[in-house]
Amino acid sequence: MRKQFANLEQNGITRTAFKRIGDPTVIPLWFGEGDSATPEFIREAAKQALDDGYTFYGHTRGRDEFRAAIQTYINRHYGVEVADERITVPGSSMLGVTFAAQMTLGANDHAVIVTPHWPNIDRTISVIGSDISYVRQRLDDNGWYLDIEDLRSALKPQTRAVYVNSPSNPTGWIMTTEEQQAMLELAREHGFSIIADEVYHRTVYEGDVAPSFLTIADESDPVIVINGFSKAYAMTGWRLGWMVTPAGYGEQMAVLSECYNTGAPAFIQRAGIAALEQGEDTIHEFRAQYLRGREIVMAKLGEHELFELSAPAGAFYAFPRIRGLKSSEAFVNRVLDEEDVGLAPGFTFGPGNEEHFRLCYAQSHERLAEALDRVVRFTEHNIGAIT
Repeated sequence: MRKQFANLEQNGITRTAFKRIGDPTVIPLWFGEGDSATPEFIREAAKQALDDGYTFYGHTRGRDEFRAAIQTYINRHYGVEVADERITVPGSSMLGVTFAAQMTLGANDHAVIVTPHWPNIDRTISVIGSDISYVRQRLDDNGWYLDIEDLRSALKPQTRAVYVNSPSNPTGWIMTTEEQQAMLELAREHGFSIIADEVYHRTVYEGDVAPSFLTIADESDPVIVINGFSKAYAMTGWRLGWMVTPAGYGEQMAVLSECYNTGAPAFIQRAGIAALEQGEDTIHEFRAQYLRGREIVMAKLGEHELFELSAPAGAFYAFPRIRGLKSSEAFVNRVLDEEDVGLAPGFTFGPGNEEHFRLCYAQSHERLAEALDRVVRFTEHNIGAIT
């Protein structure tokens, strides 16, 4: 077996969660999902599609009507016309990241990840055989931000890709259009591709959508934008996302998709169309729920002397710091064992995060408040032992 494959290790989130995943006594704040099922109108669209016989092969970049619905959605929210050949529906958004890594990187190439980041990103890059450097978001009184000079300093002659997720999992940072423009100029200057993960684009607390590279990049620019349905429409288990690639690669994307899973299932694509066309009220309802969840988190942790926490601008995660925390993994395991609350350890989100942990506040408010009370109780009682 290749060493890059043999050396793969489970990320810190699943390593903790798999111990008690599905245990009804645990309040699970470890994964990026709430406790609401996918809205009924989306589920009904999938059921109807099955009854209508949507069980056959389709175009490997996605069914024609689904790609058209994505085009319309992008134009409606960003005012951008995206050519059909640039759109691919690989299956999950994470599979889109895997496609992007394989499109841009090879053995002994170099990639930069803007961190803190979702841990499977470096795994999908490292298994290719590429080297990785990390550029950490900075934190000041105004929140998290990216210093573009930090990115410039991390570039190497063999840098072929930069991965950035905005709104960010886990910090909630939202990249400004000016920051995106600066990164795009670097990409044009140095010849690397930008892998822009925008799956939380609708989970923002000011405005309706987060800034997108689609609004500033030309179709020939080395920019791959990844988006999806899991977060905006509570469709985590459906594994449905899309990609917008530079022009001229429609055939290659069709072939690559065919090599993996021949595209997303046809009946799930019908559910995706329903979400895009009928889901605006759902998005606004979820956003209101997450906004209240953020308020609960900031009241219970953000104002507590043992926790340092900047209010997230987007997504639905908090990334608190306990100054002096010895082991984020030991901390979340003890909280799980002693308080029945599932958290994600900070170390797994990249270098420099050992004093942090992540929680998802998309849960119903009563359960969220109870979980946070338990986390506070544990920390207050054990602060001397964990720091």
